[in-house]
Amino acid sequence: MKNSFKKGLGFGITSGVITTLGLIIGLYAGTASRIAILGGIITIAIADSFSDSLGIHLSEEAVGKKTKPIWESMGFTFLFKLIFAGIFVLPFLFFGLESAVILSVVWGFLVLGIFSFFIAKQNKTSIIGAILEHLGIAVLVVAITYYVGTIIGTIF
Repeated sequence: MKNSFKKGLGFGITSGVITTLGLIIGLYAGTASRIAILGGIITIAIADSFSDSLGIHLSEEAVGKKTKPIWESMGFTFLFKLIFAGIFVLPFLFFGLESAVILSVVWGFLVLGIFSFFIAKQNKTSIIGAILEHLGIAVLVVAITYYVGTIIGTIF
């Protein structure tokens, strides 16, 4: 598997899941509005996919990488970020708001856990350690965005 594919997949999954979960939880806590959450997911899937892929592009250029792998990493990052952020739309189309939020958190943690498992296995590092580290960060993001959303909902 090409490094540019792995880089795009890893960045796309991680950013797609954590950023989108943070957005969902924050908007849910602040607005409890399905339309706001759906609009947020779609917006973040598009805008943040472009932003992250350009970020990968510029960071690769900054360390003097060759042109073709830079464009490959950028393209794979965009594709995987768009897919993994966009897939969070589905629960909000087919389930009630609370169920969709819960399903999103479960789905996001499952994807991160599985990806962490494969990365740890590939790198021959502690599988449990990798999963706990990555899910711990996701839990932190969910908790912080929930409380920030609650504060924003209360103030405004």
